[in-house]
Parts: sequence; structure tokens; C-alpha cells
Amino acid sequence: MAAYECDVLVIGGGIVGLSTAYAITRAAPGTRVTVLEKESGPARHQTGRNSGVIHSGIYYRPGSLKARFAMRGAAEMVKFCVEHGIAHEVTGKLIVATERAELPRLHALVQRGRENGIPVRELGRAQIAEFEPHVRGLAAIHVGTTGVCDFGSVARRLAELATDAGASVRYGAEARVIGRRGSAVAVRTAAGEVVRARALVNCAGLRCDHVARLAGDDPGMRIVPFRGEYFELAPARTDLVRGLVYPVPDPAFPFLGVHLTRGVGGGVHVGPNAVPALAREGYDWRTVRPGELAGTLGYPGAWRIARRHWRYGAGELRRSLSKRAFTETVRRLLPEVAEDDLIPAAAGVRAQAVLRDGTLVDDFLFAESPRVVHVLNAPSPAATASLPIGREVARRALAAMGGGE
Repeated sequence: MAAYECDVLVIGGGIVGLSTAYAITRAAPGTRVTVLEKESGPARHQTGRNSGVIHSGIYYRPGSLKARFAMRGAAEMVKFCVEHGIAHEVTGKLIVATERAELPRLHALVQRGRENGIPVRELGRAQIAEFEPHVRGLAAIHVGTTGVCDFGSVARRLAELATDAGASVRYGAEARVIGRRGSAVAVRTAAGEVVRARALVNCAGLRCDHVARLAGDDPGMRIVPFRGEYFELAPARTDLVRGLVYPVPDPAFPFLGVHLTRGVGGGVHVGPNAVPALAREGYDWRTVRPGELAGTLGYPGAWRIARRHWRYGAGELRRSLSKRAFTETVRRLLPEVAEDDLIPAAAGVRAQAVLRDGTLVDDFLFAESPRVVHVLNAPSPAATASLPIGREVARRALAAMGGGE
């Protein structure tokens, strides 16, 4: 019999990994769970660097995992924040058409919202001002179930709850080697520690494809990192935005466009645009990791994205390099904003799964092999959906724990 240090070993201490650990302790009390996180604390990447929006689920294809988990997760996230005293607010949001060409897509979103069971209200030009006096558009829809919260605090609370239930969360523990032998999965960390488990869960986010290959599995995709760059409105100008204001998204892309988000602290985030990152954790143009960049450039899917969407990418790049161009985009929604009103803010990086043919994976993506569960695509709205995602991954992990015996 193998000697197990734990039953389930989770790699990744973002909100999805911690939600999975928490869900396992609730579904199967007494199960020994260990979380390995390479950073010195939780939620240092996607979880802690997004705009904090609790998404309603209106954008996502009816019946998809994103639609189901976001709708369920939004309500659960608000309840979780209330129960645990975490800063949040259900603000509602406007999705605003600023050009006639966007009106059919706006009407399609109304239909999608209704198919997903999300209450939406259609607004004319004058009605927009009732919600956002400084926003201009031809038409809009109001989605009342959208909100904001501090996802970093949610992740920290999930870590505490999992730990209280007996789980171990280890920071500064990067997985370097993964081996499977018989009924055990073994991971060696950068510090040389070896942890053995009956099942492994890969929630490594920006590095999930790398971890899958370490485990001996072909993930069939690659993470192509896209940096989202943000500004904040100057404190004297935050009165220009009351809640959340979004443009009408282009359905060909997983990105929602430059939007306005009043956060739980009262500040207003503006962004993000989306440009290729030169490293998995490349939060600015100066951060370049040649090995990671070479991996992206050597991947056929990355080149196929570039060929297919070069016009869209050129616009994003222009906004990245020119504050004036970024401001012009914001002014479509908020005409009163000036270039000097925008203050640079921390960027995030989206872990976007891409197939070899250049397809951007649109839905959450899970994969399994003996004793291993991989979470291979969990960008936005994964933070919103993290509680139901955690339960789904926990279910799979508990089933995998008994495999091969």
C-alpha cells in the first residue's frame, strides 16, 4: 500500500483551487486535502487582478457551463459575501450601444438573457440617463443582477474555511515534478519536498497546460496569455460613473471591451484592453520571459489567431501604446472624460486556452486522466462562478481518488 500524505492534492491557490479544496472538505469531511501555491499568498494572479465584477451570465451561450455556473455562482457569491462580511454590492449594469451597427447585437443579448432566465430591461437614449447621467448611447439594456466584490478577500476566506476543516494550504510551494505510480500521484516541489496523494487536481490557471504536461497528459490546448490593461478615474472624476457600464461585445472574441466599473471602495476602473503578454505573468511590456514567449510563438494556434484577428489586435495594441487612443475609446461611452482623468492602474493577465487550429476555447474546460483532474480553461467569469466550479471539480476529484484500486 502506498503511503499518502493526503487524499487530494490541489495545485493552485487562486479562487478556483481554494474553492475546490473548500468544496471537498464540505462534500467529504475527513478527506485530507493539501493545496500547493507557488506564490507567498493566495489570489496573486487572475483572481486578485480582475475588475471585481460579479457577472450575471447574460453573455454566455444558453446551456453552456459558463452560463449555468455564472448564473448560479452570482447568487451564491453574493450570499457568501453577506455571510462572511466581505465587501460587495449588487449595482446592476448597463450594456450600451453607441453605434447603429451595434443595435442588432444588443437585441441578441436581450434574447440571450431571456433564454438564460436573466431579467433584463431595454432602455432608450433618454432612459440611459436615469441610471448613468454622464453616459451616452443610442440604446442600452439594464441587467440588475450584476454586482461587484473583492474576490481576493473571497479567496482568502475560502482558504481559511478549508484550513479550519482540516485542509493544508502551503504557500511558496511550486510543483516542479509530477509522477504517477500505481495508486499514488507524487509531486516534488521546487524546495525538494515530495507530497503523495491519491488524486491530483490541476488548478494552476496561467500554468495549467504546463502542469498537465508535467503529469504526463496532453492537454490538447495551450494557454496564450493576454494582458488586460486598466486605468482608474481620478478621484475628483469618479462621480461620472454610478455603477457598471459596458459596451456591446463582439461575439467573435471572449473579451468584453473597455468598460467602466465602480468598485467596492468607490474607485472607478476603466478597461481592460487586451494585448498579448510576453510572459505568463507579464503584467507590463517590460516583463519578457524568452522561454515562455518562444512557447507561444512556436504554437500554431497563436499564429492562426493573429492571422484571423489582426485588425482587432491592431486596435488593442494601439490603445495599449497610446493613452490618447485609449481615451478615445472610453469617450464613446463617457464623453466628458479627458486624457488627464485617467490614471494607470494594475494590469491583469487572462489565461486563455487556445486550440491548435487557433480556436479560442469559449467555455470552461475540464479534462481527466487516471487520478488527475485538470481545469484547463477558467478565465472570466470563473471568479463569479468559483463556488459551483469548485463543487464540480471536487466531485470529479473524489471520484478520481478511488481510481485504479
